Amino acid sequence: MSIKKYQHSQAFKLENGKKIIDLEIAYHTFGKLNATKSNVVWVCHALTANSDVFDWWTGLFGKKNLFNADKHFIVCANILGSHYGTTNPLSKTEITGLPYCLSFPQFTVRDMVAAHQLLAEHLQINDIEVLIGGSLGGQQALEWAVIAPQKIKNLVVLATNAQHSPWGIAFNESQRLAISADRTFYANHTNGGAKGLKAARSLALLSYRTYESYVRTQSEVDDSQKDNFKASSYQNHQGEKLVKRFNAYSYWFLTKAMDTHNLGRNRQSVKEALKTIQANTLAIGIKNDFLFPTEEQKFIADNVTDAQYAEISSIYGHDGFLLETQKLEEVITKFLKVGKKKINQANLKVA
Repeated sequence: MSIKKYQHSQAFKLENGKKIIDLEIAYHTFGKLNATKSNVVWVCHALTANSDVFDWWTGLFGKKNLFNADKHFIVCANILGSHYGTTNPLSKTEITGLPYCLSFPQFTVRDMVAAHQLLAEHLQINDIEVLIGGSLGGQQALEWAVIAPQKIKNLVVLATNAQHSPWGIAFNESQRLAISADRTFYANHTNGGAKGLKAARSLALLSYRTYESYVRTQSEVDDSQKDNFKASSYQNHQGEKLVKRFNAYSYWFLTKAMDTHNLGRNRQSVKEALKTIQANTLAIGIKNDFLFPTEEQKFIADNVTDAQYAEISSIYGHDGFLLETQKLEEVITKFLKVGKKKINQANLKVA
């Protein structure tokens, strides 16, 4: 399925009061909207993903999987500031005709959601049957469920939080320090900060994975090894992969946006904001998630009325929300079958 574009005809006002002219949103749709418009599955993607959810969440989204184009109308839109088609720091400004780069206006998770609400309106989608997202995607989904509580029927959030933690912000800042240590970042060229981005990705990966995953996959077989270790090569390879498909400016602004995530901002409190969510809610934690500990997902479930909490284990830590699709499909299927009725928590446990 090819990528589609929505061009917003009016100035898009950000939470900080600044405006983006000619906002463009890239998105994918799969399947068809049924007669009652009751089969919409909207996916909010994470930090460096794109709108082709069938490409990066295979096993959960696919022809024979829980979310498929035969039964559902699946929408995934590229987030504001991302590299994959939506207006971002490499977009050209109306005034100069040159890329924004560091002059791009700072935005928030709430702004990301506001942009996608415009797309939903354009697609004539009033209600969403399942709103799902992990990590930064989960932050968006929660924000959407607070902004439009009557429009979301089922909410599934994975490895995420209701307010970004000091721990998460510290990791993001460390990555930005790595990017800004690359002098080319300030040259405002489309490939500026590439070496810094490579280092930033290496740092990020350590927060996404676990000690166990590195021991299992990156241990040496030769005890005489003195250099060029597998773990070193792996970090370099992963950094280079991101540099080839992303840009440092988008990464910089997206991590800044992630830091802003706080459901309680300009509301009574985080807890009170969670209480306004009306969707049937499932919060999924990953037992050894180093970046988003399970206490954060339990907090969501404890404060959204009648919400359910499920927990899976994964040697991949935070990245388990992308990789443990068989476990996730099992627990999400159970949740969607039961709906609002109270579930025995034991039934949602997956080893």
